[in-house]
Amino acid sequence: MTSKKATNVDDQINLLRSRGMSIDDENKSKEILLDIGYYRLGFYCFPFEISYPQKENRTHEYKDQTTFMDVVDLYYFDFELRNILLKYLSRIEINFRTHVTYLVSNHYPHSETWFVDDNIVNDSFISVFDEKIYNSNFKKNTFIKLHHKNHPSDKYAPAWKTIELMTFGSVIKLYSAIKDIKIQLEISRSYKVNKLQIFINYLNTLCTLRNICAHGSVIYDLKLNQSIKSGPALKISQDNERNNLYGAIKIIEFILNTISINRKNDFVAELEAIKGKYMKKKILNDIIENCSGLKYK
Repeated sequence: MTSKKATNVDDQINLLRSRGMSIDDENKSKEILLDIGYYRLGFYCFPFEISYPQKENRTHEYKDQTTFMDVVDLYYFDFELRNILLKYLSRIEINFRTHVTYLVSNHYPHSETWFVDDNIVNDSFISVFDEKIYNSNFKKNTFIKLHHKNHPSDKYAPAWKTIELMTFGSVIKLYSAIKDIKIQLEISRSYKVNKLQIFINYLNTLCTLRNICAHGSVIYDLKLNQSIKSGPALKISQDNERNNLYGAIKIIEFILNTISINRKNDFVAELEAIKGKYMKKKILNDIIENCSGLKYK
């Protein structure tokens, strides 16, 4: 099988038209294709196809009245939504990181590096800490380098420095590895979640969503590999809500509300604004609602 050859924007426009897509402003369409890229835009063309959601033996033919700008609008909905989600996910990440560092450090005030203390943390976390987290790249961080310059005998910087620079996923793993369940529950209950496994499930869902958003990946048709557990954020729902974007957003709303009701209200307002901007048009409303579970009031 030979690989496909690169095509220019004229060829790309002709191909889209041959498949039934309406393109009115050709010059503007060329500008957009050179800005976004034909391949990336293809992820947003997919739900407009007659054979959607079929992925094998696709015809690539578009539904009646599909326009190029409809596809572009879906792209910009996704782009703007990703930015909103990332902003509020960052707020949650920072808050959780602070809770873990503060509460555990104060439970063990005589262990500045409690994250590698086998009396406090499971060995499964400690055994890979140097390789997976506190490795050569981690030590290149300006603040870590400065600490070791000023304290050359320290193998690790203290918790309030080290954990601040760990990834969200690594902090979740550290939290999950804490031996004292009472401490874990003290943290989870500060977010109004009484069951540890539900809270860890929520955290992992948010981390997955955060990573997708941070890497600029498609978000409107999110399908979670790990289902969201039934709990205070998503009590009664259809099965697909446990794996789609709607379910993940309900977790964001719930956790934000425990941090600051004003931030939760800000998030809801921004979310409603973007839905109002793009979902007023029926074709986009139907696609977004079907793919994400989001509804426009």
